[in-house]
Amino acid sequence: MRRRLSLLGAAAALAAAALLFAGLHETGSGTAGAGVRELPPAPRDASSWARLGLSYEQKARETADPSYYTKAEGALRRALRLDRHDLAATTGFGSLALSRHRFREALGYGRRAQRLAPSSAAPYAVVGDALVELGRYDEAFRAFDTLARLKPGLTAYARVAYGRELVGDTTGAIQAMRLAAETAAGREPAAWTHWQLGKLYWSVGRSTEAASEYRAALTVLPGYVYALDALAQVEAGRGRVTRAISLERRAVDRVPLPQFVSVLGDLYRRAGRPRDARRQDGLVTVIERLLAANGVRTDLETALYRADRGIRPEETVALARLARRDRPSIDGDDALAWALFRGGRCDDALTYSQRSLRLGTRDALKFFHRGMIERCLGRRAAARAWFRRALALNPGFSVRWAAVARKELG
Repeated sequence: MRRRLSLLGAAAALAAAALLFAGLHETGSGTAGAGVRELPPAPRDASSWARLGLSYEQKARETADPSYYTKAEGALRRALRLDRHDLAATTGFGSLALSRHRFREALGYGRRAQRLAPSSAAPYAVVGDALVELGRYDEAFRAFDTLARLKPGLTAYARVAYGRELVGDTTGAIQAMRLAAETAAGREPAAWTHWQLGKLYWSVGRSTEAASEYRAALTVLPGYVYALDALAQVEAGRGRVTRAISLERRAVDRVPLPQFVSVLGDLYRRAGRPRDARRQDGLVTVIERLLAANGVRTDLETALYRADRGIRPEETVALARLARRDRPSIDGDDALAWALFRGGRCDDALTYSQRSLRLGTRDALKFFHRGMIERCLGRRAAARAWFRRALALNPGFSVRWAAVARKELG
């Protein structure tokens, strides 16, 4: 078991990182779904400020209001001024850095937390998540091996699931995520595991099972935005664009995350509503500026968004290079490959596309990107093979690009 976890453990989706840390803090500082508990004037104990900081992180997740990150930072800094050895505050800074996509900073706080409490599980989650985004997979797997040994449960099983997904073992990933679901306590963790199971099914084209899991998440937690967004993409894959727009609109109205707004814009374009699509494009730009103002780095997501839309290709390549410098992972490689391709630099794009697939990940969008790069290089047979792989894995892999892959196959 130890060897298997060392090879297959990895970070869970960062959108739920702080949620998964909540059950790991031995101090009891914060629980999933807890509201912000205001403090009496100037409390002198670090633990109170640490709990407040973690509550602000939770609130940021629930509302997508990045100003809560700034509030969380203030509370956590106050905690560390009172006690620089406070474990919850140190680990909380690590999870905050992850949420802000500041992975080297997160790694620093995680390492510091490990020194404070070598037998505590939470620091290994922070360290492993950061190492995955930094492309240091073997080290990340070792961190999660330790996490699983110290505290098996939702946090560890979810990371094993994602690790198996990374190396192309979707069946094993589903098994591990089912274990995570069995240990989920509370509505938000339960909804999250259903959503993650649905994503795993969707990634390999099992749309019926995916939709069932997304609906289960909505039953557990009505209005759960990640499930609304995911179910919208299933409906789009089935050709039910009007239904997809309705679901995505509900997600955007509740929590206007850039990825939701972007998908809604693509759905409007597919429905022949370009004016509505352009409005979503403008909203994405506003949201990204708000995130940046509150310390969130969005270079990778912005580079992908701009590359998809052909916005100022040379600037987008430069942005993608910055993103990969901060996140030298397979996702960083893929973002740079796609930006280079869209800028007409297909030889360079191929190098990074090859790197993005080095773990054996079964990712239809990465397969599609590779196909487009091969086509650009004049390798028609190779391009068609990659398009077939993408569509065979998941016929509805992208609202924007699945139809392009089908057209390329004629």
